[in-house]
Amino acid sequence: MRDPFKNPFPADDAARHAIWEMLVPRDIDAFLAADWSQVADDFVEDGFIGIDGRREVSPDKWRLTFPTLAAYRDEWLRQARDFASQSFAEDPRTAIFTTTTLEDIEIEGDMALVRKKFDGSLKKADGDVDVLKWQTLYYCRLDNGRWKISGFTGYLPNPME
Repeated sequence: MRDPFKNPFPADDAARHAIWEMLVPRDIDAFLAADWSQVADDFVEDGFIGIDGRREVSPDKWRLTFPTLAAYRDEWLRQARDFASQSFAEDPRTAIFTTTTLEDIEIEGDMALVRKKFDGSLKKADGDVDVLKWQTLYYCRLDNGRWKISGFTGYLPNPME
Protein backbone atom coordinates (compact mmCIF):
# COMPACT_ATOMS: atom_id res chain seq x y z
CA MET A 1 0.00 0.00 0.00
CA ARG A 2 1.38 3.39 -0.99
CA ASP A 3 2.04 6.10 1.56
CA PRO A 4 0.15 9.11 0.14
CA PHE A 5 2.43 11.52 2.03
CA LYS A 6 5.68 10.01 0.69
CA ASN A 7 7.23 11.26 -2.52
CA PRO A 8 7.37 8.20 -4.83
CA PHE A 9 10.39 9.61 -6.66
CA PRO A 10 13.81 9.22 -5.03
CA ALA A 11 15.85 12.34 -4.30
CA ASP A 12 18.37 11.32 -6.98
CA ASP A 13 15.56 11.66 -9.56
CA ALA A 14 15.74 15.39 -8.85
CA ALA A 15 13.34 16.60 -11.56
CA ARG A 16 10.48 14.23 -10.75
CA HIS A 17 11.08 14.58 -7.02
CA ALA A 18 10.84 18.39 -7.26
CA ILE A 19 7.75 18.29 -9.50
CA TRP A 20 5.95 15.95 -7.07
CA GLU A 21 6.82 18.23 -4.13
CA MET A 22 5.44 21.22 -6.05
CA LEU A 23 2.21 19.58 -7.24
CA VAL A 24 1.29 17.50 -4.21
CA PRO A 25 2.29 18.73 -0.72
CA ARG A 26 2.95 22.38 -1.58
CA ASP A 27 -0.21 22.65 -3.69
CA ILE A 28 -2.41 20.89 -1.11
CA ASP A 29 -1.07 22.86 1.84
CA ALA A 30 -1.40 26.19 0.03
CA PHE A 31 -4.95 25.34 -1.03
CA LEU A 32 -5.94 24.35 2.51
CA ALA A 33 -4.46 27.62 3.81
CA ALA A 34 -6.09 29.55 0.92
CA ASP A 35 -2.67 31.17 0.51
CA TRP A 36 -1.64 31.75 -3.10
CA SER A 37 1.71 33.19 -1.99
CA GLN A 38 2.83 29.65 -1.08
CA VAL A 39 2.56 28.56 -4.73
CA ALA A 40 2.89 31.81 -6.70
CA ASP A 41 6.53 31.09 -7.58
CA ASP A 42 5.56 27.65 -8.94
CA PHE A 43 4.11 29.17 -12.10
CA VAL A 44 5.48 30.64 -15.31
CA GLU A 45 3.30 33.68 -15.89
CA ASP A 46 4.38 34.48 -19.46
CA GLY A 47 2.34 32.33 -21.82
CA PHE A 48 0.45 30.48 -19.06
CA ILE A 49 -2.72 28.73 -20.25
CA GLY A 50 -5.31 26.69 -18.37
CA ILE A 51 -7.96 24.58 -20.05
CA ASP A 52 -11.06 23.60 -18.07
CA GLY A 53 -12.15 20.12 -19.17
CA ARG A 54 -15.44 20.60 -17.30
CA ARG A 55 -15.29 16.86 -16.43
CA GLU A 56 -16.22 16.19 -20.06
CA VAL A 57 -14.60 13.50 -22.21
CA SER A 58 -15.09 15.43 -25.45
CA PRO A 59 -12.51 18.18 -26.13
CA ASP A 60 -15.33 19.98 -27.97
CA LYS A 61 -16.76 20.85 -24.54
CA TRP A 62 -13.50 22.02 -22.95
CA ARG A 63 -13.02 25.74 -22.43
CA LEU A 64 -10.18 28.23 -22.29
CA THR A 65 -11.27 29.35 -18.84
CA PHE A 66 -7.81 30.48 -17.72
CA PRO A 67 -6.12 32.42 -20.53
CA THR A 68 -3.84 34.06 -17.96
CA LEU A 69 -2.27 33.10 -14.68
CA ALA A 70 -4.24 35.88 -12.98
CA ALA A 71 -7.52 34.30 -14.14
CA TYR A 72 -6.44 30.94 -12.71
CA ARG A 73 -5.18 32.51 -9.46
CA ASP A 74 -8.52 34.24 -8.90
CA GLU A 75 -10.48 31.01 -9.40
CA TRP A 76 -8.01 29.02 -7.27
CA LEU A 77 -8.46 31.53 -4.44
CA ARG A 78 -12.25 31.46 -4.80
CA GLN A 79 -12.28 27.66 -4.57
CA ALA A 80 -9.79 27.60 -1.67
CA ARG A 81 -11.79 30.15 0.34
CA ASP A 82 -15.03 28.28 -0.33
CA PHE A 83 -13.38 25.03 0.79
CA ALA A 84 -12.02 26.69 3.95
CA SER A 85 -15.52 27.83 4.91
CA GLN A 86 -16.81 24.25 5.03
CA SER A 87 -16.82 21.77 7.93
CA PHE A 88 -15.62 18.21 7.51
CA ALA A 89 -16.09 14.98 9.44
CA GLU A 90 -12.54 13.91 8.67
CA ASP A 91 -9.17 15.59 8.33
CA PRO A 92 -9.30 17.26 4.90
CA ARG A 93 -5.52 17.22 4.45
CA THR A 94 -5.33 13.45 4.98
CA ALA A 95 -8.35 12.88 2.74
CA ILE A 96 -6.92 14.98 -0.10
CA PHE A 97 -3.49 13.33 0.11
CA THR A 98 -5.13 9.89 0.13
CA THR A 99 -7.24 10.83 -2.89
CA THR A 100 -4.28 12.22 -4.87
CA THR A 101 -2.00 10.15 -7.08
CA LEU A 102 0.90 11.59 -9.04
CA GLU A 103 3.20 8.84 -10.25
CA ASP A 104 3.55 9.52 -13.98
CA ILE A 105 5.89 12.31 -15.09
CA GLU A 106 7.23 12.35 -18.65
CA ILE A 107 10.28 14.55 -19.13
CA GLU A 108 11.77 15.59 -22.48
CA GLY A 109 14.60 18.07 -22.11
CA ASP A 110 13.35 21.13 -20.23
CA MET A 111 9.66 20.18 -20.50
CA ALA A 112 7.50 17.79 -18.49
CA LEU A 113 4.02 16.34 -18.84
CA VAL A 114 2.60 15.46 -15.43
CA ARG A 115 -0.49 13.37 -14.73
CA LYS A 116 -2.20 14.11 -11.41
CA LYS A 117 -5.31 12.15 -10.51
CA PHE A 118 -7.91 12.41 -7.78
CA ASP A 119 -9.99 9.38 -6.86
CA GLY A 120 -11.83 9.35 -3.55
CA SER A 121 -14.07 11.40 -1.35
CA LEU A 122 -14.19 13.73 1.62
CA LYS A 123 -16.84 13.41 4.33
CA LYS A 124 -18.53 16.64 5.33
CA ALA A 125 -19.72 17.40 8.85
CA ASP A 126 -23.37 17.51 7.70
CA GLY A 127 -23.16 13.92 6.41
CA ASP A 128 -22.75 14.82 2.76
CA VAL A 129 -19.77 13.53 0.79
CA ASP A 130 -17.68 15.50 -1.68
CA VAL A 131 -16.58 13.18 -4.47
CA LEU A 132 -13.03 13.98 -5.59
CA LYS A 133 -12.73 12.24 -8.95
CA TRP A 134 -10.96 14.10 -11.76
CA GLN A 135 -7.53 14.43 -13.32
CA THR A 136 -5.23 17.13 -14.57
CA LEU A 137 -2.44 17.18 -17.12
CA TYR A 138 0.16 19.75 -16.09
CA TYR A 139 2.67 21.21 -18.51
CA CYS A 140 5.85 22.08 -16.64
CA ARG A 141 9.13 23.52 -17.74
CA LEU A 142 12.51 24.18 -16.28
CA ASP A 143 12.69 27.92 -15.67
CA ASN A 144 15.96 29.37 -14.34
CA GLY A 145 16.90 26.00 -12.85
CA ARG A 146 13.52 25.32 -11.22
CA TRP A 147 10.53 23.29 -12.41
CA LYS A 148 7.40 25.41 -12.80
CA ILE A 149 3.87 25.04 -14.15
CA SER A 150 3.39 26.69 -17.53
CA GLY A 151 -0.17 25.45 -18.05
CA PHE A 152 -2.61 22.62 -17.63
CA THR A 153 -5.63 20.82 -18.98
CA GLY A 154 -7.64 20.05 -15.90
CA TYR A 155 -10.96 19.08 -14.41
CA LEU A 156 -10.95 16.08 -16.73
CA PRO A 157 -12.97 12.94 -16.00
CA ASN A 158 -11.14 10.20 -14.14
CA PRO A 159 -11.08 7.84 -15.82
CA MET A 160 -11.51 9.20 -19.32
CA GLU A 161 -14.31 7.08 -20.76
